[in-house]
Amino acid sequence: MSNLGKILFTIAVLAIAGLAIFKWLPGGDGGRPDAGVDRNPDRDPARDPAAAVTPDPGAGPAGFEFVAVPDRAPTLPPPGTYQMRDDTVVIELSEYAGYAGLIVANNGLEPKEDSFFFREYGFKLHLTTSEEDSWPALQRGDLAGSSTTADVLPVYGRSFAVTVPAQICFSRGADGIIVRQDVRGVNGLKGKVLACAPFNETEFFIRYLAAEADLPVRRLAGIGESPDPAAVNLVFCEDAMVAGDAFLADLNSGGGALAGCVTWAPKTTEIVEESGGAAKQLVDNRNLLIISDILMFNKGFATEHPEIVKGVVHGLLEGNRQVRADPSAHYGALAEAFAGFGWTPEDAADELSKVHLCNLAENRAFFSGAIDAAGSFEGIYNAAALAYGSDIIASPVAADSFHDPAPLAALTADGHFADDEVAIKPIPTTDRSPVEADPLLSKDIRFLFEPNSSVLDRSKPVNTEYLETVKRMVQVSPGSVIVLRGHVDDAQIEVFRAQGEAVLQKMALRAIQLSKDRAEEVKRHLAGEFGVDADRLEVIGRGWEEPLGKDSEQNRRVEVQWFTLE
Repeated sequence: MSNLGKILFTIAVLAIAGLAIFKWLPGGDGGRPDAGVDRNPDRDPARDPAAAVTPDPGAGPAGFEFVAVPDRAPTLPPPGTYQMRDDTVVIELSEYAGYAGLIVANNGLEPKEDSFFFREYGFKLHLTTSEEDSWPALQRGDLAGSSTTADVLPVYGRSFAVTVPAQICFSRGADGIIVRQDVRGVNGLKGKVLACAPFNETEFFIRYLAAEADLPVRRLAGIGESPDPAAVNLVFCEDAMVAGDAFLADLNSGGGALAGCVTWAPKTTEIVEESGGAAKQLVDNRNLLIISDILMFNKGFATEHPEIVKGVVHGLLEGNRQVRADPSAHYGALAEAFAGFGWTPEDAADELSKVHLCNLAENRAFFSGAIDAAGSFEGIYNAAALAYGSDIIASPVAADSFHDPAPLAALTADGHFADDEVAIKPIPTTDRSPVEADPLLSKDIRFLFEPNSSVLDRSKPVNTEYLETVKRMVQVSPGSVIVLRGHVDDAQIEVFRAQGEAVLQKMALRAIQLSKDRAEEVKRHLAGEFGVDADRLEVIGRGWEEPLGKDSEQNRRVEVQWFTLE
């Protein structure tokens, strides 16, 4: 953060604190009838999901206004086709270091004849920036292209007339979940309330992790609605930065409305630093690669101009190659492109450290599903459809209905980037082993074994589904470790106790061994049949020591603890 930014942030925090006192004093306007009403008449509900909401009638922590989101994404206008003018293609981006490759290949944001695109393909590229989603403009044909994250596509589904020819980057630390100090893991969010932004990667991030922890997610109409004690509860702000500000204000004012927020860097760091020790980072996506930016084109334009789409993809990958090879050589160019947002070369260096710019080999693996160190296009897409659920995505379309494989195939056939390799590695920030910290989440899986044995019953299709679930957790998180904790039914304890303590102890040891053998059996199948690195799988037998309750079926289980790399 620049010095000017720190000064402005300090002023903002002081203003928030003052507003909090005013709001909560008798006679404050926190209960005014129009609290939470958006007074900006220029916001287009079709363009901005947060503008299409029903305002909450009450103010949130320290006067922050929360919004109630609809159960469906905003309706998009009828599709049109983008028309080029002056041999120029307009692509809209946001303030994000992940777009460094396009900026470097274009030699800035403005259309230029000395850009890669003009030299190699004869067209100029105009990169514009906006912090609002540009889907309606892209749909109408006002823009040739834009970018989004893969999790957004299933939300809009078949109504979104776009094609996806390339992956731009993975976010590696740009998105994070910040919580109060007493929250331990994703499972600890059960019954609590978090703030985030609707229909973007922040909502997907928490939904994805909640689903892996077998926790439902409930959208609250506003901060005043009672949370569901069995779910992770979400309230929404206009964007993720405001969600972070609201959580920080709640912390610093002594409130207890929010247990955390999902937001973007550098807000993640600011909240922890400004909370006086009250907040911590639960997880970011530095080593959890499920947030992936993709390039989108207006479908009508892409159909009419496949060579231009290929040229943009080629330039993107060439720019990514240059920045990957020597990041420091391009800090100045990136800072200049985002000078309007106050970026310095130091900011550019910091933000570039939070992205992984993708090459051709990684693109091909991402779209084919062959990638083994991160989420794939179809995997992330399907995970989003499942995480949002049928209430929001009633009938999702297949991921491949969006993907245009032709540009990547053409570049491969032409011999470009032939030396590229998939090179996604863990990024440790501490010397500790992952299992020395709390697990990110735990989930109980009832693998089915043959009667009175530790042999996994492979005739049961559900066992294959369970094994694939565990593999996916390892796959999307480089460096993570899975601890398999075996458990057995405790229904016979009193029977054994009646036969004497010696019998009880003997059977307790057998229960521990059986539970360990069953966990080992799961590990054996994961390492052998599913190709998971055995060094990333640890096994513990807990016998009957940790029953979930009185249900024997629930107690006969393998608990999966997911430890991600810090």
